Amino acid sequence: MSRKYFGTDGIRGTVGQDPITPDFMLRLGHAVGRVLRKNNPRPTVLIGKDTRISGYMIESALEAGFASAGVNVLLTGPLPTPGVAYLTRALRQDLGVVISASHNPFQDNGIKFFSAKGEKLPDAWELAVESALDDAPQWVDSASLGRAKRLEDARGRYIEFCKASFGSDLTLKGLKIVVDAAHGAAYHVAPDVFHELGAEVISIGCKPDGFNINAGFGATAPGALVEAVKANGAHYGIALDGDADRLQLVDASGRLYNGDELLYVMVADRLAQGQRVPGAVGTLMTNMAVEVALRSRDVDFVRAKVGDRYVLEELAARGWQLGGEGSGHLLALDKHTTGDGIVSALLVLQAVCRSGRGIAEQLSGVELFPQTLINVRLAAGQDWKSNQRLADEQTAVVAELGNRGRVLIRASGTEPLLRVMVEASDAGVAQRCAQRLVDAVSA
Repeated sequence: MSRKYFGTDGIRGTVGQDPITPDFMLRLGHAVGRVLRKNNPRPTVLIGKDTRISGYMIESALEAGFASAGVNVLLTGPLPTPGVAYLTRALRQDLGVVISASHNPFQDNGIKFFSAKGEKLPDAWELAVESALDDAPQWVDSASLGRAKRLEDARGRYIEFCKASFGSDLTLKGLKIVVDAAHGAAYHVAPDVFHELGAEVISIGCKPDGFNINAGFGATAPGALVEAVKANGAHYGIALDGDADRLQLVDASGRLYNGDELLYVMVADRLAQGQRVPGAVGTLMTNMAVEVALRSRDVDFVRAKVGDRYVLEELAARGWQLGGEGSGHLLALDKHTTGDGIVSALLVLQAVCRSGRGIAEQLSGVELFPQTLINVRLAAGQDWKSNQRLADEQTAVVAELGNRGRVLIRASGTEPLLRVMVEASDAGVAQRCAQRLVDAVSA
């Protein structure tokens, strides 16, 4: 079998380097097409993309690969990742394909896939595609080639879907909102959603040129949003990443709220409406203050591995609806099958409109615990898991922190680093305990 191409969020890499090359994308489209045809003699796939210049090349190569396997293609043009997931489900397509590298710079690109239900596909499906990539191509004859056409008004359909997630009895009239689309896929979607719901909208990061996606704007560079909110006297600012599945939110004071805090606001809004919220899912990195606050309101809290894919798996296994990450990937499974930055922003603003209370007021009493994160470079072959001194020190630190802090030690998935994180109600305690653990690693 070929090397593993799929990571935790599809296939991603630098354009022009394997596997983000036109020849691989042709093979990938063909391989995916053959996997699809095992269950459907004439499947159709929906392809959307963000604003990277490389999207044109990859789209053309994938389209040719699908056609060569006898698969029809429906093209949306630039559209947020959650928009592709929605339209795949709404239009009863067999597969959704997104060409995007999310929050990465324009030099990178990647591919994500969604099932006919608009959900991420299981590992077994990815393994079937990997296996098909090793097989010799089986070109269909001319009469069996797939056809390609463009979906008219994909943008308009998705705008209406987003608006439907906001209470029909509510309006954003009276609110001035800065919307930053990171020069990405939501540049022609997000401003219209908030405007059509009544807000006065100031747009930044909405002029893509193929090269400026995520460059100084968007959820990964919220400084531009903070400045624009202050300069325009706006009530709120909303920043999305390049494919608009991630959210950062700023209030009039310039305070930036992370995904942990926004998840709490979403849960609290439902509780205020008398809805039952049995539990919520965060990750190993979710701030402990949010867990404590939720449990104090009889809302169970479970931590998944880092990655929205794992949050989604936990939610599905438990039948819960709300979850997310501090990075701003938020999930509300009764609204969408996947993380959606625009929908998440609307759910937070809905809580503001219903309660008449700002986000800071709703988070009163939920003060994030200080976190100290130190990266320790590991030597080649260094087995940190068998380090007894580290184990003993970790046991001592955990005992000292009790229920007012926690420890997380994990290896980086991309670099030879050990990430040592300590969270405590006191910043000095967090720093001191983290350094003790780092010293134990290095001893």
